[in-house]
Amino acid sequence: MAVLDASMVFFLPLGIDFVVIISAARNPGRFWLYALLATMGSLVGAAGTFWVGRQAGEKGLARFVSPRRLKRVRARVDRGVFVVASLALIPPPFPFTPFVLASGALGMNAWSFFAGLAGVRALRFGIEAGLASQYGSGILRWMKTPAFQMAVGAFIALAAIGTIVSAVLVYRSSKRG
Repeated sequence: MAVLDASMVFFLPLGIDFVVIISAARNPGRFWLYALLATMGSLVGAAGTFWVGRQAGEKGLARFVSPRRLKRVRARVDRGVFVVASLALIPPPFPFTPFVLASGALGMNAWSFFAGLAGVRALRFGIEAGLASQYGSGILRWMKTPAFQMAVGAFIALAAIGTIVSAVLVYRSSKRG
């Protein structure tokens, strides 16, 4: 799921975060494993997006990112790998994928990019998993409430709509080129 979450098409804001939290709450002794797996999956998904950016290059990047957003993305990417990697700490709805795509397209060093990304993703998922392992019983009780069930239904609908919209936009941008 983390691979899909970090890709250009799949849209599931906070999806992998919830999986890490729920998994660590259910099995607190393995909280570190869930953080590690989420980090690795996120890196694999980001690698695909980075590679697409590298193949598209700077000129092809305009096909995937609107000109207005591209200007803001380019300004942050030009500031270096630490700025881009630190953006991976910000939870959705902040769009991180355009920064991964732009980092590849603008020729950022892949080793530096993925080392920084691995560090901040491990930090983010590690904190979530650690807190969930400590406070898991309360989380699990809360998940049984009707309000939570309704929120999950709305979240699934949002994810489906967002994924369809993302897929259509990627398809259209590939046809423009």
